[in-house]
Amino acid sequence: MESLNIQLGDDHPEFLTSIVNLAAMCRNQGWWEEAEQLETQVMKTSRAKLGDDHPFTLSSMANLAVTYRNQGRWNEAEQLGVQAMEARKTKLGEDDPDTLMSMANLASTYANQGRLEEAEQLGLRVMEMSKARLGEGHPFTLTTIADLTATYGEQGRLEEAEQLGVQVMETLKIELGKDHPDTLTSMANLAVTYRSQSRWKEAEQLSVQVIEARKINLGQEHPSTLTSMANLAATYRKQGRWKEAEQLSVQVIAARKTNLGQDHPSTMTSMANLVLIYKDQGRWEEAEQLGLKVMETSKTSLGEDHPDTLASMANLASIYGDQGRWEEAEQLGLKVMETSKTKLGEDHPDTLTSMADLAFIWKSSAHDTEAIDLLRACLSKQKHILGLNHPNTLSYSKTLLEWETKGRNTNEFIS
Repeated sequence: MESLNIQLGDDHPEFLTSIVNLAAMCRNQGWWEEAEQLETQVMKTSRAKLGDDHPFTLSSMANLAVTYRNQGRWNEAEQLGVQAMEARKTKLGEDDPDTLMSMANLASTYANQGRLEEAEQLGLRVMEMSKARLGEGHPFTLTTIADLTATYGEQGRLEEAEQLGVQVMETLKIELGKDHPDTLTSMANLAVTYRSQSRWKEAEQLSVQVIEARKINLGQEHPSTLTSMANLAATYRKQGRWKEAEQLSVQVIAARKTNLGQDHPSTMTSMANLVLIYKDQGRWEEAEQLGLKVMETSKTSLGEDHPDTLASMANLASIYGDQGRWEEAEQLGLKVMETSKTKLGEDHPDTLTSMADLAFIWKSSAHDTEAIDLLRACLSKQKHILGLNHPNTLSYSKTLLEWETKGRNTNEFIS
């Protein structure tokens, strides 16, 4: 690339294209900082050389927005994504494929921010326009349906998620073939929906099919194969099949360490999953040691307020709580909740989860009043943000009623 720079200059289209390709490679490897630097360079140069509304400039803005989103920098991703989308609407039209791509990316950003209603509305709009412009069986149309499926899953609307997931899978089998990477991804997504519904047998069968096909088509250590293995491990864990879950997780970690490095976000995710497997088995020392390692690495690699870092802190707080180390659990739980409020917003689903987690810590450490007040506040937001029928809403409602009833009965006995 250096020779291209000398021959063509920093602002030559061919040189900029080579940087875009390098940035895409970095993004695919999870090297977000390097991708950001390259994409920022391209965007600035393209703006100066070609103008703010040139297709190449808008494409560079969209790429940078995706990188911001993957870094958990959702406000920046939203701002840049909106700019790219509005410019493309003006320049290309609302139903142009590039405009639709911008809209789909923005819908994903809304989902990451916990703005599920906005994500759903924009996702539906993109899906309908894509059907009209590209056709119902077009890969992009099917991708928009898959994105909407994920949003329904986040909203706890699992039946609707299942219906759409089956539709995508069956269409892709016909259009692309049962072993096509996109078809396998749709099968993997449907398996996750089945797991959310506690339909373990169906989730496992689909996951095994995906793994075997990916091993043949992509290789045993391909990132997609490893992701499908990690998903199957999660299904085993949910069933209490910890030995099988652990064996698969250890394989995934070893492969990711070799191929991506120990500090790569995907490696950290697989290690965090193993922490949960240790925790479920009551192997506190191993869970704590690995949990601490994941948390500290995430702080260094991603930052103290990155969602993955916060998740690792929440896991460690839970491990402390399981051991009755309430003070340590409370300190971490408070930090996760306050950071989540600042970073993600008070109404973000992850913030609500952190509030509930801290409420449970307080309840277990005999801070009954504080626990009830916090869970009540969490539940009020949960009903508004995720709806009355979301699984978490139903679960927290039941728990709060039990706590309040027990508190009233205790007071009556004392008096």
